[in-house]
Amino acid sequence: MQAGSMISSRLLQALRGAKSVAVLTGAGISAESGIPTFRGNEGLWKKFKPEELASVDAFLRNPDLVWEWYAYRKHVVRESQPNAGHRALVDLEALIPDVTVITQNVDNLHQRAGSKNVVELHGNITRNFCNDCGARYDDEAIPETPGVPRCQKCGGLIRPAVVWFGELIPPDQWRLAETAARRANVFFSVGTSGIVYPAASLPLLAKDHGAYVVEINTEITPLSDIVDETIIGKAGDVLPEIVAQLRSPKEDFSQ
Repeated sequence: MQAGSMISSRLLQALRGAKSVAVLTGAGISAESGIPTFRGNEGLWKKFKPEELASVDAFLRNPDLVWEWYAYRKHVVRESQPNAGHRALVDLEALIPDVTVITQNVDNLHQRAGSKNVVELHGNITRNFCNDCGARYDDEAIPETPGVPRCQKCGGLIRPAVVWFGELIPPDQWRLAETAARRANVFFSVGTSGIVYPAASLPLLAKDHGAYVVEINTEITPLSDIVDETIIGKAGDVLPEIVAQLRSPKEDFSQ
């Protein structure tokens, strides 16, 4: 279904009867806020492969370089704002008793938009922790000094609280994501390629447990042949339209 088309009556009926909705979001929704994708062409950083910067080995080998890259990414995130797609998911909370946002993004935009129940599969770039003792630091608690900051408790290197290559998704967050997928009556996959596991398994888990699974993306993905419905379009266009029609009287879209 194209973004400009009427949202299907099947989806609206499923949402009207839903007690629980889960939404998996990926880089696509953040790109609409101006945040480059992880593998984007980012000026001087384009000469580096992501795995050369986003790993524990890279951090221990050249902590100042890795921290400088993340300082750049943190700046981009601070300058960005939640978009209409983020805000529509907040609006959905007023219409559905239980809404869980499961995000692969680390930019904190769902929380800034006002989403109350956010599961962070890959961490949060606005938070940090000591690589040695695990002490946690928000960005505001870290003094702006040249090079990688040091832990105030043990002197260890402070790193961003994001999941790097070779690291596992935090077990508590994964349990929350699986639980939300299993109980969802409707499951949305928004702006994600559907190829990065284990996150890509969540729509399948939801479908196996009876959810109506909807993909929202600007292009067809490997998930498209599996879901109940694919809507081609930007999250910032499609999600507000879904909310608007869900708020409309039932007879407006009963055909």
